[in-house]
Amino acid sequence: MFIRPRKTNIHIHVQGPQDGPPVLLLHSLGTNHHVWDPQAEVLARRFRVIRPDMRGHGLSEAPPGPYGMEDLADDAFAVLDALGVGRCFVGGVSIGGMIAQTMALKAPHRVGGLVLVDTSMATAVPAMWRERAGQVRASSVAPFADAITARWVTQGFADSPEMQGLRTMLHQTAAEGFAGCAEALATADLSARVGDIAAPSLVIVGDQDQSTPVAAAQALCAALKGTLVVLPDAAHIPNLEQPARLADTMLRFLSAQSS
Repeated sequence: MFIRPRKTNIHIHVQGPQDGPPVLLLHSLGTNHHVWDPQAEVLARRFRVIRPDMRGHGLSEAPPGPYGMEDLADDAFAVLDALGVGRCFVGGVSIGGMIAQTMALKAPHRVGGLVLVDTSMATAVPAMWRERAGQVRASSVAPFADAITARWVTQGFADSPEMQGLRTMLHQTAAEGFAGCAEALATADLSARVGDIAAPSLVIVGDQDQSTPVAAAQALCAALKGTLVVLPDAAHIPNLEQPARLADTMLRFLSAQSS
């Protein structure tokens, strides 16, 4: 389905029982809602799983950037509003995890719990994201695809069919959408406020993640007073590299919170 909040067309995929506890899943920069396919298949047996394509990604429109993390959070709330969802669990990988944190800070009454995958409270190298935004906006994501995807999975997974699927998602991402979201990353720093989040939180990180390493996940988990799980043999996007482990970890947490 599609909605058009704030003059931007947003694509949404919904599955699972209508009366199941709602779970909003937010994808990473340069992918789309399909990055959550393995986990959604498992969660949808019990939960109502809602997966939007972030602006400028998948089938969603790319308005002119730059964007801010608040813009992306407002898009997510608009999705929930369109579906009549007041309160839900929110999961996010990479930038999706930062959007999830922003949602919990902006409207804590609407976030019943957080699943934060390979993400952090702030971007370690904001200048790099500003530079990358300008480069992609001037051309496309194609010249930078190898450099971007090199950090997404472990070396042993680099030639897998799933990794090719991730590359395809990246190449299909609108240049303005990637650039605008990269600028949101460059300006985002939630570190002074994350401690105010009261929602139960699960922090998950791949043991080989170079972009948001285990130390960043530990710091985030400590600030949230949450639970930390380190996934073996996984890098920055474990959704397709360790699909079953990630799905099982999420299911156990969400089931405990919704019982």
